[in-house]
Amino acid sequence: MTIPRYAPDLVPGTVTLVGGGPGDPGLITLAGYQAVCQADVILYDRLAPQDILADAPAAEKIPVGKVPRGPYVPQERINELLVEHARAGQRVVRLKGGDSFVFGRGGEEWQACAAAGVPVRVIPGVTSSVAGPELAGVPLTHRHMVQGFTVVSGHVAPGDSRSVLDWGQLARCGTTLVILMGVAHIKRIAEDLMGGGLAGDTPVAVVREASLPDQSVISTTLAEVADVMAAAEVRPPAIVVVGDVAGLDLDHTDAAARHPSDH
Repeated sequence: MTIPRYAPDLVPGTVTLVGGGPGDPGLITLAGYQAVCQADVILYDRLAPQDILADAPAAEKIPVGKVPRGPYVPQERINELLVEHARAGQRVVRLKGGDSFVFGRGGEEWQACAAAGVPVRVIPGVTSSVAGPELAGVPLTHRHMVQGFTVVSGHVAPGDSRSVLDWGQLARCGTTLVILMGVAHIKRIAEDLMGGGLAGDTPVAVVREASLPDQSVISTTLAEVADVMAAAEVRPPAIVVVGDVAGLDLDHTDAAARHPSDH
């Protein structure tokens, strides 16, 4: 069977920002995969689905990932590389984990390319903020339980001068809270959420290595999450979900209750 072309032919001298999904190669979009296969140069993150790079054997592959508290390529250098290769007439793909515009700095890369006169195209990706909890059996919204969800970054600690989040207000927003990049500061985050009025027995789910073969889930409470994560030696990447939906046990939901119209 011939697979239709979902991504238009890449044009030399352009940059395509591709969201690669949460990590499982099967969760990149068809358009994103086909763009990768056409690329002359691929700049890829450490959380991007790197298995698919083998399907672009002729492309130059440049790792530009950032390791928490470890080696990283400065964003300014990534921007320079995108522009340099595009100006050399190459078809450039920037392959990221998740979605380029959800804590992926895709907007900054678009601006850098636009300032240099380099055309940019975006192919959205499946964001891990939704996919991770979903693969762990945690629906971020659930009828009669919660009517929305809020996604925030926890890479800056509460109280840090660089933080613009009001954790106390988030505690009172009434939505499921999804915290990305919050492993290092989870103790302070939990304290501020409880200080803002969120009950200590609020369910919490911690999803590690979402979508990958070694994915695991820790179920705990807001009061205990920091100690539990420390005891389990949780390391990034991990997604922390705070709210009543994190206490749902979909694996043991009665089928009749889920599908009453079938009976």
